[in-house]
Amino acid sequence: MRMAQHGESGRIVVDVEPELKRRIYSALSLSGGTLKDWFIKAAEEYCEEHRKPVPVSNVRYTRSTKTAPASLKEDFQPAIATAVEANSNGNGKPAKKYTVVSMFSGCGGMDLGFTGGFEIFGRRYRSLPFEIVWANDISPEACKTYERNLGHKIHRGDIWELIDSMPKKADVVVGGFPCQDISVNGKRAGINGARSGLYRAMVEAIKRLQPKVFVAENVKALLRNEVWLKQVLSDFRSLGYEVSCELYRAADYGVPQTRERVVFVGTAKGVKPFTPPPPERNASSWVTAREAIGDLEHLDESPHINHIWSKANVSPEQGNRRLHHDRPGYTIRAECHGNIQFHYRHPRRISMREAARIQSFPDKFLFMCGIREIERQVGNAVPPVLAWHVGNAVLDCLK
Repeated sequence: MRMAQHGESGRIVVDVEPELKRRIYSALSLSGGTLKDWFIKAAEEYCEEHRKPVPVSNVRYTRSTKTAPASLKEDFQPAIATAVEANSNGNGKPAKKYTVVSMFSGCGGMDLGFTGGFEIFGRRYRSLPFEIVWANDISPEACKTYERNLGHKIHRGDIWELIDSMPKKADVVVGGFPCQDISVNGKRAGINGARSGLYRAMVEAIKRLQPKVFVAENVKALLRNEVWLKQVLSDFRSLGYEVSCELYRAADYGVPQTRERVVFVGTAKGVKPFTPPPPERNASSWVTAREAIGDLEHLDESPHINHIWSKANVSPEQGNRRLHHDRPGYTIRAECHGNIQFHYRHPRRISMREAARIQSFPDKFLFMCGIREIERQVGNAVPPVLAWHVGNAVLDCLK
């Protein structure tokens, strides 16, 4: 460890070994604290120790004795409902809130990213001035998880039966319209399939609400079929929007996963055109599987933090992949039927908490269901960190 010489400013620069850096960030991710807050507290306690003896404070993340399971000393509370973070426009007044209607919300990955105010992998993703005023999903279990973590009501049921309950106006409409009929691992029925055809409900919502910006997410396979892609673009552009279509690799934005997703963003006339957020990382700096989940290696199963895993054997058709410790994880799929990827070190599949980490969900985000439904919710979600970057770019259009 090396520390720069002290001066008159309050800035401190410290060089540490990469392994120690990884452990610090992993512990901070579990505790919910920030590096700055932890350092200030630790520094104050250290200075106090040199004035008088004080007892050593308990760490939050511990490995137990041989006769007891490893434990995580953390009270998990809703990530959003209990957040205390004021948005300010710089003059002490609350920042303007932009209203958002969320469709096909699932467990809330996209919405968490757009609202921000969470921490994962040692980084704090600041709150964004978006307010989810209406959200919907058809899955009762996903709705339970959503309300527990996002802290507000979600309308449960078929979108076509609930569309009339939407507000008359919204600044932004977001949604990851169902992709099972388009996905490589799905039925490949196309945009007119029973599930993917639901994107037409999103077209109808945009037509009614006339948002300044809309964001629609789907799988990479949509780009492989020129007919499907032209139809989707035509439907969106017929509403009078300038539409961009970009392929995002989640690993480029700090998500420890090779997931690739296409995102359509439409901007209304008079609104600044959308500019995709620039990647923050490349292959040499992607967050690796070990950096993402290494601190969970020695934890026994713990249902209260979703640290449970499938006992499914190796499948001849799928589920044979094993994580590499020095690479991002593979795409987390929704319909893996227990055949989720294997851990890079242990002879088991990754846990649901590890899968959630690979999708960039903070540890305070808890899934209120059984293991198969958690697989579905995690796999269907938009990674919150990726959504946060897109939300920031959308915000730039609205300023």
